[in-house]
Amino acid sequence: MKSSKSLKSPPAPLFQSGERNEVQLRHLFQSSGRAGVSHLETEVILSHVLGISRAMIRARPEQIMNSEDQKRFNSLIYRRLQKEPLAYILEEKEFWSLSLQVNSDVLIPRPETEILVEAVLQRLPDEPGIQILDLGTGSGAIALALAVERPHWQIIATDKSSDALAVAIENAKKLAVTNVKFLCGDWFSPLLERPIHQRLFHAVVSNPPYVSADDFNLNQNELQFEPEQALIAGESGFQDLRQIVTQASDFLVSKAWLFLEHGYNQREQVLFLLRKCGFIETHDLKDLAGLDRVAIGQKL
Repeated sequence: MKSSKSLKSPPAPLFQSGERNEVQLRHLFQSSGRAGVSHLETEVILSHVLGISRAMIRARPEQIMNSEDQKRFNSLIYRRLQKEPLAYILEEKEFWSLSLQVNSDVLIPRPETEILVEAVLQRLPDEPGIQILDLGTGSGAIALALAVERPHWQIIATDKSSDALAVAIENAKKLAVTNVKFLCGDWFSPLLERPIHQRLFHAVVSNPPYVSADDFNLNQNELQFEPEQALIAGESGFQDLRQIVTQASDFLVSKAWLFLEHGYNQREQVLFLLRKCGFIETHDLKDLAGLDRVAIGQKL
């Protein structure tokens, strides 16, 4: 899998040094389009480089870009031509209408994960005292979305990657969220030294790795730039899902819920394991593409 840190320097800018000292934005659209970058993505990158809105770019196509901005634009366009995700290039991704910082240490938040957030908000009471555990928080997307919607809930978010946690903590600061506590460790392990009453929750939520190591998509698209440990799991993608389901009951109060995002072809496996582990009210939710995506179960 690739990383933006390992990309080679661009072999040539869209405009060679000395070819033009000043370039109108309209010409950058033309040149990047010939190189293979869409008009929309070029517009987004220009907005990022120049610090102006896309509407202003559209209104002023004759605007001049100076040489320093050209260099930065060329560098970002080159990264996009290497199929690096736009979110990593811009270091930003919107999730649940929140602007989140992202980099190659974290998985890019997906729209389908918002289905999980909606499910949690629908099933848990909007009242103080609710305790939530987010496992493998990454950028903090799920935990922060819940925290913003329910500021009186208390949320603990764990991740085994200290680099990922640094991104999540920075996002919490940026959003002025104070009801999320971040802990470093693998799944439930950071909680084991806490008193029992401090490690019981009304819901456990997670978007764990669930892609098989031999999935051909890993090297076919932008997934190759994302962190392997956030994508790939053993047992053909089921190992982490199995660990969470089999251990979750020890960290849930009676009638609490478990919410798990999973692969499109893992519905039956997850629901079977939930029932085997004593969960009731088990069912699955589809994402916007109509694919099975989020499994839910309630502890007796």
